[in-house]
Amino acid sequence: MTVTTHVAWYWRWLGMVLVGAATLALAAWMYDAGRRFAGFDSSEAEQELDRLRASVANLREETTRLRAVVDASGSRMKIEQTAQAQLAKQVKTLETENARLKEDLAFFENLLPSQEKLTIHRFTVEPEVLPGEYRYRLMMLQGGRRDRPFSGKLQLVISVQQGGRDAMIVLPEAGDAESSAYKLNFKHFLRVEGTFRVSSQAKVRNVQVRVLEDGSNQARAIQSFNLS
Repeated sequence: MTVTTHVAWYWRWLGMVLVGAATLALAAWMYDAGRRFAGFDSSEAEQELDRLRASVANLREETTRLRAVVDASGSRMKIEQTAQAQLAKQVKTLETENARLKEDLAFFENLLPSQEKLTIHRFTVEPEVLPGEYRYRLMMLQGGRRDRPFSGKLQLVISVQQGGRDAMIVLPEAGDAESSAYKLNFKHFLRVEGTFRVSSQAKVRNVQVRVLEDGSNQARAIQSFNLS
């Protein structure tokens, strides 16, 4: 007769589970050991992948930055090219204007008389909007080919009538003798334009313009304009 020990079924199942788990753990350990033995480590591979991902991200950022720099450089280049084209156009315009002025100067020089004579042309006086205010215009030409410019001043002698009496006004007045509005400095020709004021009750009858050279009280040129 054989005597056997009775083991509950759940203990048998537990033992089988433990044996299976141990077998799986042993198999996993052997698989991992085999990969390490063959030169492959999953943790090192994961670290390498992370490093490569970071490098790719850095390269993308650098590419984006360089593309932005290239775009900005291209925009600056276009702006500089446009500015250069505008400057070249302005230079050409100035050269054309300079040539035209030289031609005008040569034309005026040919028109001027050979003797060194100062003349006044197109002298006019017109009333302005405000009562008592007048505007005068004239052109001065100096003949000859002088090396030094004419330097002097303009003087206005205004004949007015007010309250039935005649009066004379000389501009600039004594206190304004050095006023820049009446100073003259030119070589061949000069256009002059200005204004003067008298009493709103006064009536301007005649204006005489005189050109005086520095250091002399003798008028070099005189011209009159009648308003009435």
